[in-house]
Amino acid sequence: MPERKRHFWRWLLLLVLLAALSWCAWVYRQIVQVAQEDQAQPADAIAVFGAAEYGGRPSPVLHARLDKAVALYRRQIAPIIVTLGGGTEKDSGRTEGGVGRDYLLAQGVPYEQIIPETRSIDTEQQVEVLAELARTQNWRHVVVVSDGSHLFRIRELCRQAGLNVWTSPRSIYGRISPWDYRMRIVHEIVSYTAVRLHIPASFVHRWWIGAEDL
Repeated sequence: MPERKRHFWRWLLLLVLLAALSWCAWVYRQIVQVAQEDQAQPADAIAVFGAAEYGGRPSPVLHARLDKAVALYRRQIAPIIVTLGGGTEKDSGRTEGGVGRDYLLAQGVPYEQIIPETRSIDTEQQVEVLAELARTQNWRHVVVVSDGSHLFRIRELCRQAGLNVWTSPRSIYGRISPWDYRMRIVHEIVSYTAVRLHIPASFVHRWWIGAEDL
């Protein structure tokens, strides 16, 4: 290859790498900024995004998200709580949304004030279901509850779906290792980039699970 061509491809590669790094840095700043804000204010509903359940009981992450929703409900932020998330064949018919509903009932939230959603399998589907529910219920604003690092992507997906939301991060229980924190951030950067590139969430999920197994 002539020297001029090699020089061209080197500069092109450098520009691509700089663009990718700049993009990742911008997304990282957005993730951190949204994670540090609690925008909760009076709304029509509170939506809890799903996380794992174990044998019919919420995982620590889902537990913390539900506790945040209960706290907001008791502050009269909104009269309705939506629990989002389906299940898999391994869950023996249990769903994240159903487990969330049961937990809220145990915390004294009335049955008629809870709307469980039990079919979605990822964040994108949960946003779609929430947006449709908001349209049918004529909700103007929804407070969304999840992990802080998750909320930027949720907010942007909701905006794309025409849903007005305020973000409210769940409390952090215990300590998270620097490695786990970095992996969460990387996951969100990759997932949000996939959203912007219109790459299916299922593909990203399969790739991420494979990457974690390496």
